[in-house]
Amino acid sequence: MRSNHSPNLVDWVATSLRWLFLLGFSISLSIEGKLTLAAQITLLVAAAWNLSLTFLAAFERRMPGQRHLSVAGDAVIAILLYYFSGMLEGELLWVGLLPITSAGEYFLRRGALLAALAFWCIQGFLTLSQADPSTSALELAPFAIIYLLWGLLIGWLGWGMRLELTRAQERLLSAQKQAERLERERSHALYKLISALGATLNYQRVLDTALDLGYTTLATTNGDSERMVCAVLLFADNGSARTELKVAASRRLLAADRRMLLPGTQGLIGRAIDEGVAQLGKAVPKDPELSRLVALRSCQSAYCIPLRMGLETYGVLLFAHPEEGYFTPERCEILDIIGRQAVIAMQNARLYRDLEQEKERIMEVQEEARKKLARDLHDGPTQSVAALAMRVNFARRLMSKDAAAAADELYKVEELARRTTKEIRHMLFTLRPLVLETQGLVAALESMAEKMKDTYNQTVVIDADEQVVSQLEMGRQGVIFYIAEEAVNNARKHAQAAHVWVRLKSAGEDMALLEIEDDGVGFDAQVVEEGYESRGSLGIVNMRERAELVNGILTLDTSPGRGTRVRVLIPLTEEAADQLHRGR
Repeated sequence: MRSNHSPNLVDWVATSLRWLFLLGFSISLSIEGKLTLAAQITLLVAAAWNLSLTFLAAFERRMPGQRHLSVAGDAVIAILLYYFSGMLEGELLWVGLLPITSAGEYFLRRGALLAALAFWCIQGFLTLSQADPSTSALELAPFAIIYLLWGLLIGWLGWGMRLELTRAQERLLSAQKQAERLERERSHALYKLISALGATLNYQRVLDTALDLGYTTLATTNGDSERMVCAVLLFADNGSARTELKVAASRRLLAADRRMLLPGTQGLIGRAIDEGVAQLGKAVPKDPELSRLVALRSCQSAYCIPLRMGLETYGVLLFAHPEEGYFTPERCEILDIIGRQAVIAMQNARLYRDLEQEKERIMEVQEEARKKLARDLHDGPTQSVAALAMRVNFARRLMSKDAAAAADELYKVEELARRTTKEIRHMLFTLRPLVLETQGLVAALESMAEKMKDTYNQTVVIDADEQVVSQLEMGRQGVIFYIAEEAVNNARKHAQAAHVWVRLKSAGEDMALLEIEDDGVGFDAQVVEEGYESRGSLGIVNMRERAELVNGILTLDTSPGRGTRVRVLIPLTEEAADQLHRGR
């Protein structure tokens, strides 16, 4: 058997008309009292045959050669019923209409006419074999005309039905091609815009492209996208906390709406952020947050997509429309795809922006390191070397006048040279502490303390927990060392401190604490940080940036007259880092 591509209308019509004929035959034989056992069996067999054809039509299937079998079967049924009903003495002289109807439906006019002629001949042969030829010819003559006319009528109706079916199939095919063309256009537009979305590394362009993508794709789904209002709402950076949503990009929003800040804790936006899945909302003017945007007060439906990657939520992608049922499942699916692609593109753009900022920061750090080295060389070894030259010159003059004074001066030159050597060695140690690479962080801190005491007579007390240090890889140990060295050096230069304490200890599960404290004069941290643009040194900024390299958080506790305490909280695992930054 084979399956057709569309419902077989001809089979349905043939089986339906066959049921009507069988019902008519049964009624006619019952009225005449000629519903014999043979006739009943014939009708039952015909009903079973038609029932099987009805099931095939219902499942849109056909047997091989079903058209010919249907016409032949109807002819056999008609002949048997004609014979069992008494032929000329019965009331089923018109029984030949059944095979003629089937032939007309399947083979149109030519088939109907051939079936009419063939059945009339068979009917006449049966009749002439058992009745008076002259009488039989007179009674059967009108049926020849009836059969021919019925065949022409059925053939014409079958032709019309076939023509209408062909037209319907053509319309269906045309509609399918149109739908396929629109789908190709939509897919092509979607592909182009998604490619553009993924290709750009400009953060603002990513947001604008995401909104344009929504308009373009929804316009190709026979939707009125021109009246749609959409916006990208991102969390505003307020210091260390993200508490409000600001409009980063929009379409059809008013100027006042674009300046609006939304909490993002209630209504449609709040649900989307809390649950992490897209939300469809109705009655937008009654939404506690969306109703604050004037452009959305005429909208009756909105679709909100959270822009989330992992545990971080950037904001939401919002689409709203005046029609209540505008956001169908198909459109929502398209917008979900756009939302997912937008998040990926935003993350790529943000990573690129962070890389650019990191590159600039590295250049600034390098420049600051060069300036610091230049200052240290100018304030230390350069001045010492200049003093050496002056004292040597002075000693040379004294040698001819006062040998004892010259010897004393040469002793001072020797002491100055040794101190200068110590300063240079200390500078080289801070530039690249080899002991850190060979013996670890604790040894490097203790070596720094010794050199501070030996070179500058600065007392530095080291208290480091070896168990905490063992949990830090070498890269993190290097960052912690440079933070401690920077803080100690700042205390030596500016705090006038007698003592500096460096402590590294555990601060709870999977957390370490670096603490540098001095008993110096302290300072006003706010005034110092606000004046960094006009200062030559960026010590606190450098320490904060180095703390970020180990996912740590640096805090500064100081005030004039009571010393300074620098605290760096350092997570030892990724889970601890995430918990630390979420709890900021």
